[in-house]
Amino acid sequence: MFIEQYYNELPAGQINFTRQQASDFAKKVADDFNPLHNIAAKRFCVPGDLLFAVILAKAGLHKQMSFTFSGMVTDAVTLNFPQQIEENDSVNDANGKEYLQIKVSGEHSNNSTLIDSLTKAYVEFSGHTFPHILVKLMAEHKVMINPARPMIMYQSMSIDMFTLVAENISLRLAKTSLSIEGKRGNAWLEFDLLSNNEVIGHGKKHMLLSGLRDYCQDTITQVVEQYNHSKAEFSSAQV
Repeated sequence: MFIEQYYNELPAGQINFTRQQASDFAKKVADDFNPLHNIAAKRFCVPGDLLFAVILAKAGLHKQMSFTFSGMVTDAVTLNFPQQIEENDSVNDANGKEYLQIKVSGEHSNNSTLIDSLTKAYVEFSGHTFPHILVKLMAEHKVMINPARPMIMYQSMSIDMFTLVAENISLRLAKTSLSIEGKRGNAWLEFDLLSNNEVIGHGKKHMLLSGLRDYCQDTITQVVEQYNHSKAEFSSAQV
């Protein structure tokens, strides 16, 4: 599976991530330039989508799966990933601290072609959350994140597939919503899973936005320009 280059498996079966691996996954696979995933970031964290990808690679795909994030993973953390999930399981470190809760039901598959296709499709969709989707949502609700400390935290994700007989998966945004509670916002992105142009499932991603303030188009434009500049710099360096 393509995901194997983005994590390290220790002799005891535990898994950890270097900053380089996590940052490469964010930028090269997810096209995600969140500064929290930069190698030199003071508050560096491993992308939640990378944890999702490793779970599917290790434990396989179920028709119904939900993932709830409960802690930020850094390069200093070594984790235990489940090799098989019956109904409920979790990703924990050596001290028992939980970082991710997983719930599954329905049929199960270890088809690597299906899993790779779904992983790449979802991660690419998820990585484009900002600015492609969230900026429009914030503008509609006349709020924005703090440009000096942009905090957008991945809370949870779920998928519900009608069939596991598919190989080429793509995602299509279906619905978005944002609820505001003071300086915090809950964003929901609902999507369709497709194979050969037929809908074979649905999913939903939940994010928490903190430090909200009144919307300012000039400020948002600067934030997006900086984001795109970082992306262009990285692309130029890869040539």
